[in-house]
Formats: sequence, structure tokens, C-alpha cells
Amino acid sequence: MTLTLYYHPLSSFCQKVMVAFYETGIPFTPRFIDFSKEEDRAALSALWPVGQFPVIRDEARGRTIPESSLIVEHLALNFPGGAKLLPRDAGAAFETRYWDRLFDLHVNQQMQIAMAERRKPKDKRDDAAAKRAARQIGTAYGLLEKHMTGREWAAGEDFSMADCAAAPALNYAKLIVPFGEHANVAAYHERLAKRPSFARALKESEPWLHFLATE
Repeated sequence: MTLTLYYHPLSSFCQKVMVAFYETGIPFTPRFIDFSKEEDRAALSALWPVGQFPVIRDEARGRTIPESSLIVEHLALNFPGGAKLLPRDAGAAFETRYWDRLFDLHVNQQMQIAMAERRKPKDKRDDAAAKRAARQIGTAYGLLEKHMTGREWAAGEDFSMADCAAAPALNYAKLIVPFGEHANVAAYHERLAKRPSFARALKESEPWLHFLATE
């Protein structure tokens, strides 16, 4: 296989990429990265000096691609099976990227801020930062609630890169901010959870779920 994915199955941004791979059926070699192991940290840094995952190495094209959205776009542009994740029409592609960015920046990253605070000892937590993150997630829910009225997927009629981003983002964010009265968001999350590609990614994350702090 020419594609190698450097990842951890518990990572929300890695799950986004895994959903894309499983959704398209594009073959890849998984390279598990355990940050507690020096050899794994060194392997990732040698490939991508920033030292963050997910990253893919495309040997056939001699390219190293970091960042989840760039990876999904790489699949969409270079592999026939990936084309369905990003529409060829410029307007439809913009809509897909719009919601992809909303899920990444205003749900996923905010969830990570709040989760990071929860993992700290209580006397070391920045409660103000956690509350700001939670408010931003709630604001994103409000935008999504209105948008998802009468919709099945986030951008257009087909499952896309935006839904790859939404699946792990919402799945983790609900631990910080429950969906509450956002019925459309809750129903959308339920559809995502039942999608075989995401269900597989979730199953593979189960051995590490005990690392999540949700108190």
C-alpha cells in the first residue's frame, strides 16, 4: 500500500480521517502512534516535525500530508473512491469546506480545550477557558440546529468531508455540552453514529476510552 496513516484511534481528528478512508474504501496502512513511547514520537517527528497527527505518507506521490482536512482533500483529488467526499462543483465544494471548518474549529477544537481542562487536577484547571469553550460549542449547536432542518447530511444530499468532521466532533462534544433541545443536532448525530464507517472507527477506539475524563 502506498498510503500510511500515522494516527491514534482515540483522536477525534484521526477518527475524521479514518471515517474518510472507511467511507471510500481507499486502502492504507495504519501506523499507530503512542506518545508515551519515544520511538513513536521520533517516528512521527521525522515524518512531520510539528509532531502532531493525523499525517499520511503517500509514497507513490512522494508527499507527506498533515492535517485532517488536507488529508481528506488529498484523497478526494487523487483517488477515484475519494471523489465523493468533496464535490467537483466549486459552490458545493465551498459549502462542504464551510461546514468542515465549523465542525473542526467551533466544535472539535473547543471540545479539546474543555477536555484538556477536565484532565487536569481540579486545582490546576482554567474554569473560565472551559466555560468559553462550552459556550462556543453551544453556539455551534444553534447554527447547526437551524441548518439541519430537513437535511440528512451537512453539505448537500451526500455524505461528505463535512460529515467526516462532524461525526467525531459531535460524538465527543456531547460529553461537554449535551444536545438538550437541539433535536436536529441529536438526530444528525444518531445518523452519523449508525454510519458503518464511523461505527468502525468508534469500535476501534474502545480499548482507549478509559483515558477520557468526563467528570
